[in-house]
Amino acid sequence: MKKFNIRKVLDGLTAVSSSSSATAQPGTPRENDVVQETLQSEHFQLCKTVRHGFPYQPSSMAFDPVQKILAIGTQTGALRLFGRAGVECYCQHESGAAVIQLQFLINEGALVSALADDSIHLWNLRQKIPAILHSLKFNRERITYCHLPFQSKWLYIGTERGNIHIVNVESFTLSGYVIMWNKAIELSTKTHPGPVVHISDNPMDEGKLLIGFECGVVVLWDLKCKKADYRYNYDEAIHSVAWHHEGKQFVCSHSDGTLTTWNVRAPAKPAQIITPHGKQPKDGKKPEPCKPILKVEYKTTRAGDPFMVLSGGLSYDTVGRRACLTVMHGKSTAVLEMDYPIVDFLTLCETPYPNDFQEPYAVVVLLEKDLVVIDLGQIGYPIFENPYPLTIHESPVTCCEYFADCPAELIPALYSVGSRQKRQGYSKKEWPVSGGNWGQNTQSYPEIIITGHADGSIKFWDASALMLQVLYKLKTAKVFERARGKEEKPSTDIVDEDPFAIQTLSWCPESRMLCVAGVSAHVIVYRFSKQEITTEVVQLLEVRMQCEFSDVDSPDPGGDQTPTLPTPGASSSPQESEPPTQPSTGSNSSDGPRDNIPCLQVRSSPLKQSPGYQVELVIQLVWVSGEPPQQITSLAINSSYGLVVFGNSNGLAVVDYLQKTLLLNMGTSELYSPSDPYQRQPRSPRKARQPSGALCDSNDGSNTSEDRCKSPTSAKMSRKISSSSEQKPDQDAKDNSFTRSRSSSVTSIDRESREAISSFYFCESFPRKADSVISPCLLVGTTQGSVMMVALSLPPGGDQRLQQPVGIASCGTMAQLKGGILTMGLLDAAGTLLPPSYEPWYDPNASDEEKEKGRRRRPASPPSSQEGQDAQFAVLCSEKQAKVVAMPSQTRLYKHNITETSFVLRADIVQMAGTNCITCFCANGHIMTLSLPSLRPLLDVNYLPLTDMRIARTFCFSNLGQALYLTSPTEFQRITYSQETCDNLQEMLSELFTPVETPEAPNRGFFKGLFGGGAQSLDREDLFGETAAGKASRSLAQHIPGPGSMEGMKGAASGVVGDLARARIALDERGQKLGELEERTAAMMASAESFSKHAHDMMLKYKDKKWYQL
Repeated sequence: MKKFNIRKVLDGLTAVSSSSSATAQPGTPRENDVVQETLQSEHFQLCKTVRHGFPYQPSSMAFDPVQKILAIGTQTGALRLFGRAGVECYCQHESGAAVIQLQFLINEGALVSALADDSIHLWNLRQKIPAILHSLKFNRERITYCHLPFQSKWLYIGTERGNIHIVNVESFTLSGYVIMWNKAIELSTKTHPGPVVHISDNPMDEGKLLIGFECGVVVLWDLKCKKADYRYNYDEAIHSVAWHHEGKQFVCSHSDGTLTTWNVRAPAKPAQIITPHGKQPKDGKKPEPCKPILKVEYKTTRAGDPFMVLSGGLSYDTVGRRACLTVMHGKSTAVLEMDYPIVDFLTLCETPYPNDFQEPYAVVVLLEKDLVVIDLGQIGYPIFENPYPLTIHESPVTCCEYFADCPAELIPALYSVGSRQKRQGYSKKEWPVSGGNWGQNTQSYPEIIITGHADGSIKFWDASALMLQVLYKLKTAKVFERARGKEEKPSTDIVDEDPFAIQTLSWCPESRMLCVAGVSAHVIVYRFSKQEITTEVVQLLEVRMQCEFSDVDSPDPGGDQTPTLPTPGASSSPQESEPPTQPSTGSNSSDGPRDNIPCLQVRSSPLKQSPGYQVELVIQLVWVSGEPPQQITSLAINSSYGLVVFGNSNGLAVVDYLQKTLLLNMGTSELYSPSDPYQRQPRSPRKARQPSGALCDSNDGSNTSEDRCKSPTSAKMSRKISSSSEQKPDQDAKDNSFTRSRSSSVTSIDRESREAISSFYFCESFPRKADSVISPCLLVGTTQGSVMMVALSLPPGGDQRLQQPVGIASCGTMAQLKGGILTMGLLDAAGTLLPPSYEPWYDPNASDEEKEKGRRRRPASPPSSQEGQDAQFAVLCSEKQAKVVAMPSQTRLYKHNITETSFVLRADIVQMAGTNCITCFCANGHIMTLSLPSLRPLLDVNYLPLTDMRIARTFCFSNLGQALYLTSPTEFQRITYSQETCDNLQEMLSELFTPVETPEAPNRGFFKGLFGGGAQSLDREDLFGETAAGKASRSLAQHIPGPGSMEGMKGAASGVVGDLARARIALDERGQKLGELEERTAAMMASAESFSKHAHDMMLKYKDKKWYQL
């Protein structure tokens, strides 16, 4: 692990010593004399834990029918392994080349992967984190197809040149036995047959190998005689081949949409040619060609007709039709439409033996963005309910938050309302991929992940114990009218395709209040209820946040609200408008600039709200004189105060969601008091730029569906990205903080020079320096590093809270940092984090008595301070540095410069090992932690350089050493920075391999045994071993020992022990009767021996005596 930068530590220490000596006052206790910090570097270690979600860009698939484990390979060289619900594993090939084929060593706990860079790898799955045991890299030939027969150690590898090489999977060495393409095809053939597209051995005769060449030639090769027995020719290219289990017939799928069935002993012509989706002409001509059948599987049943399953083959006139899987069973043909293109499919069968009736029961279909399992045993072929969390990307993720150590009752509450949302019509059977075992749960605390999506949906996930399961889905778009036609879309000026996309959210787990902000400058406040209601009229509040350019424009109508007004609620009427009736008609009028019109129209019809999250209030920013509203950059809700606050580049607004009124609508510059030393005139941002670490956002310009919501703050102006050389790395840096425009145009220089609100924190503190009693406050952080304090005066609870206005007063700037403010917090005198106060949850639709029980506000911490003594410490963290400020004196105690050359993307104040620390993720890839309150560096690891805006947008830390980010458009990567979690990780991870007895081989039957029928075995060792076949050419492939060789040997050793144990168990189970028989036999033998001995003695005794002497 990379150690933290000593220079930064020294910088931090000098900053601490200089700042504490400069700011220490006679009445202020030295912080390090008071707070005992327990966190040390030994508490931290960074490692990946688990990856959730659908494998991004899948390319191949395999299934172990005995272990019941599914493996999926991707185009980026990743391997994802799935067992029963909650059993998942992720591993990665170092080269990053696409996985073209996977083959399990069935029931051996091993997997062979073939990659597009012509390497094959053997993975050991007997350990919790699989590792590569061996690799073999081909130098001269390109791998196109692999085949590993059941219970064989010899792997056949077909190449682009048409040759077949054979690899011993135990030693990963090449055999000298090679099947050359020119020996396989007829000598008279003048053209090359093309790459090998199929290899399989005859189910009834292991000595016969079926080889399919792309050109349409199929060869049955006799391995012992080293010659071709039969050659089957067809005009169309071959895509796949499948055997009938008796080994007398096989089926080929072709590029013209036909299936040809061949009898093994009749190579002259196919026994049958069918075009499953072709229109049959009446005049007996050939049917019209169709699209290629990419794969076919032929599976037999004892009781009825065989199943033929195929993908592709649709007719060319079905343009725009979705991908289909066709299931042919007897005379019926079912065409199953899929939501995405098919990558691969596998038919799951009861037996692993290819020479027995297959008895198929399900089909696993791997799609580009989904995994579907079809039940073949039920009428209508229903799908199984998928237990894996593969729907993260159902709509692109635009933001996420992670909450560890939530209230225990939250997950059951969310699950109970979410279970009503489940689809019906699934198969009644158990999920067929059921292998592996769960790890031991050493983490007992509940964890919840919330994801916001481009379609306006929000998903709550149970992330406890390294698992992930969707709990509940909320659709925020239901609140708005759906635009039916393009001409009715007023939102296109702001957002191209996703007007409802979630931009940021604020959630209070204790009160269950949820507040979300969307890209169309709308904020929705939700309450949680277990009862269904119908809302006749959705409560709407429209807010006009005016643009202010330095001194050029006149202030907006709310400008007369002076910052020190104690109760500005009365003057908020100019900003507050009634639910509009006329704007909807004038929204697209061409006779003047758009004004006072929101981007979306709230629905006017009654809204049925199911149990779960229900709309309390919708707040919309409106157009101002032809300018669209600026997107919301920060958001916070407090259930104890009944307030929601949001900000953008125009300023901030405070809304009382209980009274449904706007309390404050203020420009950022108005927050500064007139005598404020930090008051600044707007300036060109170019002067303020500092060199930053290089940042590559390679996908930002792409228009793919996954990436189109990369920047949830992409307002109208944000899309005017200049391609000039002026776009310096720091320009992207500002994009990462999601608070500034990416435009390089002249107008955006003015926009960018204005401060945006970047962070909020509700707390109970000292609003002014002279105060000695704590009261409700709001800390406001800006993109230019200012932290302002706003005092709140709340009326008493009960009815008075609903009738009297809330007082708000700006108290000026408290501190100034470099870079935009990312997070703020408050510690008490002992260094313990003081969370914002909250109201315990109550059901808003319950009876009045129950409401009153729940609505008692959590008491604020008593005023523990005395005159002249600091009792709290404000923790402030920006894109560049962190500071700790004593309260109420507002003197700086500690300062730490986090980074000089880069910038912090995400910072959080988290609980860790019974205390608190600051966690930071920098754009240069470093993850850092700082102690509180002294800001000592405890961890600095160069983990993940920012290569994608997706990571910047979704990275989040949580309590107890947990963090996550969206590593691809479809997958979450969870990591831990806790040493304790790293130490327990092995126990917590699930096991893929479990000792299972291999099913018995099919019985040959008396007559087949007597007359030589049934499966013919082959001693492959005699054929392919070094003694018979010689050594392979050294230049053909290079053997590379894997990093997991040592562990693999241990795993293999334990596997051997496991095998012995299994054999012993099997013998115990099967051999009870044998044992009894053995005992009886032994007793009989002993008795016979004793009888023999007595008989021998008797014979000796009477041997020399005459008959008359007896």
